[in-house]
Order: sequence, then structure tokens, then C-alpha cells
Amino acid sequence: MPDMLDLRSDTVTRPTAAMRRAIADADVGDDVLEGDPTTMRLEAMVAERLGKERALFFPSGTMANQAAVWVHTTPGTEILIDADAHIVHWEIAGAAALCGVQIRPVRGTTSVMVADDLRASLRSPSMHAPEASLVCLENTHNGAGGAITTLADMQALQAVARHAALPVHLDGARLWNASVATGTSLADFAACADTVMVSFSKGLGAPVGACLAGPADLIAKAHRVRKRLGGGMRQSGVLTAAALYALEHHVDRLADDHAAARELAAIVDGAGGATVVPPDTNIVMIDLPVPRAADVVARAAELGVRISIWHDRRVRAVTHLDAPVGAVVLAARQLRQALEEVCG
Repeated sequence: MPDMLDLRSDTVTRPTAAMRRAIADADVGDDVLEGDPTTMRLEAMVAERLGKERALFFPSGTMANQAAVWVHTTPGTEILIDADAHIVHWEIAGAAALCGVQIRPVRGTTSVMVADDLRASLRSPSMHAPEASLVCLENTHNGAGGAITTLADMQALQAVARHAALPVHLDGARLWNASVATGTSLADFAACADTVMVSFSKGLGAPVGACLAGPADLIAKAHRVRKRLGGGMRQSGVLTAAALYALEHHVDRLADDHAAARELAAIVDGAGGATVVPPDTNIVMIDLPVPRAADVVARAAELGVRISIWHDRRVRAVTHLDAPVGAVVLAARQLRQALEEVCG
């Protein structure tokens, strides 16, 4: 059996030895009582980098996203969001189940929602239709293959939302990737939204966690929501020490993941008639000429590379901290073989 390289997601990374030492040495307290010092340090650092008043640590990005929806909306309203966004497909209808709001999916004319798409989806006032209460953005966009929404496009989206008197929440789970790839500061991206979620457990390689950042009054409300959802933590510094280490050591190296993704894309494009969505960051979507994604994934695993099924004609590979460029190149060749054997 060949050595296996896992490219199913950038969440499969293991803490580095140095990160494990940071976890072991973390200064901790009771976060529900007087506060955990390491967690408070992380929250202050995230707020500063994003240019927001306050940040709050959450066990997961999904919980942070749902807390944001909760504090921005009222039951019986709707949120406008890209039709392929994470909140739409991968948070098990939390907006409806927890917040009592419906999602109004916005189908983009390009790979991601832009200002004209959002503007066209706003309803005219009517006693028969729900009122909108929130606009949600996602950057990078997971479902579009790690696509970046540029700063200019985000500012245009924000302008449409402001004209409609709607707040904006940004699912920035991989906002670090967008910033590194474009050179746009995190604070400039974050300025396009009232609240922003960022994740530490994807490209940054921490084992768990996310932060929600925004105005102090909204984050105070989100703190109560976190408690209601079961997110009150005690010695949370054991978790946030890893996130702190990731912020201090693993952001700039995201450029290596982007380079590895481009290498992978170049090698597999065209194999067996497959076409690759050119990656902006670290996610490579591969579209198949036939609906045999499960067979491609199975054969790739036999050859030594794990990838994931997106749907029956698309597979996904994600580069990350534990997948250096050399290993990715070898895995790409194995994946190319799998595509040629299954689809060729």
C-alpha cells in the first residue's frame, strides 16, 4: 500500500511539535468565570488584525456564523446569501432551526455573488413577502473552489447592502488565504462587513476554533448566544494557545499552499477529459466528463492520495500545512493516473 497523502481538506492537519508545546505551556483560567488569559490574548489579537472593536472565541466556525445570524436578525425575516455558500449547504439549516429566518439564495452570474446579483435579488416591499434582515458574504468561497472576492467587489456588495439598510456578515473562514493571495489586508476585507468570522482550524493548522469579530455591543450579544448554544468553555486557553501559535507562525506560509494548488491543477488538468477550475488559493475543483466521482476517489486512494467528492461529476483536492509541494506533485501524478483510468 503506498504512503497516503490526505488532500480531502485543509482541516486534516495535525498540530506541529511547536504548536503542541504552546498548548502544553498555555496559561489558562476559567473562561466562564474571570476569563482565560490566553483566550483573551487571542481575541485581542484577532480584533486588532481585523480592525474590529472586539472578538470572541468559538469552538467552531459554524457556531460563530450562527451566532452572527442570531444577533443580526429577527425570526420571520430572510437573509440574502450566495446560493452555494457554506451557511446554505453545510450548517444543517441552522439559520432556520436556531434563528427562525429563511435563506434567500442569490445565484451569481459568475462563480461568486457580486453586487449586481445581490441588487437583483432584493425584494420590493410587500405585505406578502418576508423582509430582509441580513446580507452574508463568504471569502474565500469554499463551494467555488476557494475563489476570492476582491476588495472592490466586496465594497460594491457592502454598498448595495447599505443602500438597503442591511447589515453584512462575512464568513471569512479562509480570509487569511484571500489576504495572502491578494496582498489586501485583513482589516480592509473586514471593513466590508459588520461582523466577521475567521477560522483557525483550516489553512492555519490549529486543531479547533474560530473567532467572531465586530462591534462591542454585537459581540456581547453573541457571547450570550454562544452560552445558549453550549459554547461556554472553561480552560479554553488549551485550545486558543494553538490558534495563537497559528496566527504568529502559519499565515505567511499559506502562499506555499497556493503554489502547491497551482502545481496540482497544472498536472491533472485534462487528464481523462477532466477540467480544473483554476485555483485562486488552496482548493482545486476538478470537473469530470462522466458522473464517476466515487470511482475516481476510490482509485486515487488505491494509488496513495485521498480526495473528496463534491458531487457526482466533481472532486476536490485541498493543499495544506501537512502537504508540502513535493508531496503534492507526486499526489497530482497519482491523481492524474486515476482520472485517466476511470474517465479516459
